[in-house]
Amino acid sequence: MIDLYTARTPNGFKASVTLEELGMDYNVQVLKLMELDQKEEWFLKINPNGRIPAIIDRDADDFAVFESGAIMIYLAEKAGKLLPAETKARSRVMQWLMFQMGGIGPMMGQANVFFRYFPEKYQPAIDRYQNESRRLFEVLNNHLAHHEYLADDYSIADIANWCWVRGYEWGGLSVDGLDHMKRWMADLEARPACQAGVNVPPEEVQIDDEQKAKDILKFVEK
Repeated sequence: MIDLYTARTPNGFKASVTLEELGMDYNVQVLKLMELDQKEEWFLKINPNGRIPAIIDRDADDFAVFESGAIMIYLAEKAGKLLPAETKARSRVMQWLMFQMGGIGPMMGQANVFFRYFPEKYQPAIDRYQNESRRLFEVLNNHLAHHEYLADDYSIADIANWCWVRGYEWGGLSVDGLDHMKRWMADLEARPACQAGVNVPPEEVQIDDEQKAKDILKFVEK
């Protein structure tokens, strides 16, 4: 059994969608980020970085894993699915997973912050992160013009990138003209495991006033 510590964020969804795709049994432990549950001493023993998601594998001597990409790799290796064993095939998956971890996630995350949450509109920062996010979208689109999935077969690389790009509107981004990426997004959107995973936890957190918008700048999930 896996204990999943999570909240409704793209990185949280990466873990829950992976668990759903692998058909693993898991318990959801919801952290209230606005109340700084992730900074509590008990949780820092699970994830010293104080971010979500994190997991504890109860079937492996309560082994804890933090960082969303590391969680995905651990789960895929444990199940023997969504991450090939062959060296080159595995590398292709890892390359696109790192593309999300080092590019899509950070750039879209900053676009979200400066476009939606930052108390003052600083247009150079908005432009910077929106433009870079769009450039990364075009990288995905160009690759997907010749591939059904990012690393040939469906994998954790697809899950990781999709969990982020599906929320493109949140950062004021557009997918106009990116027909290959939109085809791929629709493909994943139709998967039952993806639908289930992005509904974990089901309660929607609403940011509906200026103070909450400012408060969210205090933490970034990773």
